[in-house]
Amino acid sequence: MSDEPPSAAGRTARAAAPALMVTALLVTGCGGGHKDATAGASPAGGTDKLPQATTYTTLNDLPKDPAPAAKSDGTVVHPEDTVPVSAKPGAPAVAELPSTQLKGPTWVPVVESRPGWRRVLLPSRPNGVSGWIPDSGLKTARSSSAVSVDLGDKKLTLFRGGRKTGAWSVAVGAPKTPTPTGRTFLLASLAPAKATYSPLILPVGAHSATLDSFGGGPGTVAFHGWPSKSVFGKAVTHGCVRVPADALKQLSQVPLGTPVQITD
Repeated sequence: MSDEPPSAAGRTARAAAPALMVTALLVTGCGGGHKDATAGASPAGGTDKLPQATTYTTLNDLPKDPAPAAKSDGTVVHPEDTVPVSAKPGAPAVAELPSTQLKGPTWVPVVESRPGWRRVLLPSRPNGVSGWIPDSGLKTARSSSAVSVDLGDKKLTLFRGGRKTGAWSVAVGAPKTPTPTGRTFLLASLAPAKATYSPLILPVGAHSATLDSFGGGPGTVAFHGWPSKSVFGKAVTHGCVRVPADALKQLSQVPLGTPVQITD
């Protein structure tokens, strides 16, 4: 097992900035969108190409997170190549987990282990979907960070090494478009070429529970900044979590794959 995986800032994809500006808007539930087709998992043994486990897909043939309220030990894995995803250890694959997500490396948290297999959270719909991947061809690391969001208190707290290192008042989903609860993870880091409302957008592996799409996109929930401080402490978003500048800066240093716990 290696040390921590790359931080969000270390893996912010900047080489294709104009494309990333579009991507940032497409994937989040807070900006415009591009209609990217979603797909259900193909039947085991079927002839159709297996769906990719990305923020754009729906994987109905895989189990939900077995313990959405549990704390992760911080173990995260990165597939060095596309790997098969199964509903049970040793079962036929019903999806594939690609090595990259949103122009950056795929890092996902491990929630259960068995000999030769790792159960990981996936970035697809439905929220909390998980799957088993072979424990080979994986880079393994441990994130010492953890992020919690309390929707009732409208507060985000950052932990490192089990110690609280920061807490901020944030804006969360409005009553009709709530921020989804449960265990998820930091999926990617996007730096728009023109930061209309935030210099960074940090998507997580969860989606709006009430919006199947937003502007045609998949409604991915994200952390991002906001130009007006008046929104903090209020439930006013489409599901994303708007954070102060200092919180965004610190979140940008959090490793990809780090667990994020969202509670009522």
